[in-house]
Amino acid sequence: MNYYELLFTTITTEDYQQDLLIAALGEIGFDTFEEVDLGFKAYIPVDNFDQQVVDEALEPYREMFTFSYEVTLIPQKNWNEVWESNFEPIQIGDQVFVRATFHQPQPQFPYEIVIDPKMAFGTGHHQTTAMVMQLMLENDFAGKKVLDMGCGTGILAILAAKLGATDLTAIDYDPVCYESTIENSALNNVDNIKALCGSKEVIPAEQYDIILANINRNILLDQMDAYARVLKPGGEIYFSGFYESPDLDIITDEARKYNLKYITHKKDKDWVAAKFVL
Repeated sequence: MNYYELLFTTITTEDYQQDLLIAALGEIGFDTFEEVDLGFKAYIPVDNFDQQVVDEALEPYREMFTFSYEVTLIPQKNWNEVWESNFEPIQIGDQVFVRATFHQPQPQFPYEIVIDPKMAFGTGHHQTTAMVMQLMLENDFAGKKVLDMGCGTGILAILAAKLGATDLTAIDYDPVCYESTIENSALNNVDNIKALCGSKEVIPAEQYDIILANINRNILLDQMDAYARVLKPGGEIYFSGFYESPDLDIITDEARKYNLKYITHKKDKDWVAAKFVL
């Protein structure tokens, strides 16, 4: 799969302004973002890119601050080079260390996760992934049955397995993510993750103790009924991929329709990860 890389240069007065662009791009098919000096990079599969749609989505922000972008085609054969040149290890507190295969192990961390990112989204670098991992570390996954929606590289499902979850299903619509989840599970010696390629239509007719859904606001709203149907009474769901304002209220209002109760949330640069309970 070929991707387009959009390199944005931004001149802003507030940190959240750049994130508004990222959120708008996420809603029209961009699935990977990387912050760089003076801006950020955004990636989208070639087949999903429409210049007019991009410009229309960004138009409301042109009066708020100054930004520009350049478009570059990233052929599939070059994607690993792009990631390897930018992928740095990360840590979640003193508990989790996330690295690629070409980094040195750090055995002093209780949970080490090895991720070969390829073209799949979800290396832990984005605030939403990191915040979901923080929430996971604060809760009990031992013996739990877990569903990971929009699994990307499989990083959240892998952490859930390392935290003691015994039965895991990881779903993503992108075949590259599906394959990446399988490969990364093997890299981490995790053998209890069942990967599925698709969207809400492939969710098994089973009941889960915990659901992880780090996607974006619109997809969460569209799929929430499907999540609620397979979540056990008393089960937990972790939503992320959206902003505190106005998205958290919108997500909470929709969740209330399915008896999902807001418990808490974490915030980083206006991005949010929230915990709900049925």
